[in-house]
Amino acid sequence: MRLSARVDYALRAAAELAAVDASRAAGGAATGRSRPVTAEQIARAQEIPPKFLESILLQLRRGGVVHAQRGPEGGYWLARPASEISLAEVIRVIDGPLAHVRGQRPEQLGYQGAARALQEVWIALRASEREILELVTIADVASGRLPGRVNELAADPAAWT
Repeated sequence: MRLSARVDYALRAAAELAAVDASRAAGGAATGRSRPVTAEQIARAQEIPPKFLESILLQLRRGGVVHAQRGPEGGYWLARPASEISLAEVIRVIDGPLAHVRGQRPEQLGYQGAARALQEVWIALRASEREILELVTIADVASGRLPGRVNELAADPAAWT
């Protein structure tokens, strides 16, 4: 699986917003809208190029993942609780559908002869990716508490090679 830098940065930015929101909630402060997080704060915390991050945050806003406020008290916050935003949703907002082969969805491909089974392989691969990416939320990432299935898969040494 290949993820673009845009997706990586978008996921990191969303996790940062979730972590800031969670720390405010733990401290008894109001969450989310009360004090938006600036793009500069996110960029600094996650070491993301600021100009690149601005365009990613715009995509996330248009995709309904974050809200934004302009002005001196402006910034960004998650549009919904982080526990309701899956990694798959962020990836789709930034890069579109999860799996493509030559720019097409796997179910639109037509293979012939000995290669006919490849279509089912691509569909199974997409289903496998979707299973994990829909399961894991931004809250899971921000808290460092991943679902058991993810921990189980990552614990296999073969997964790391």
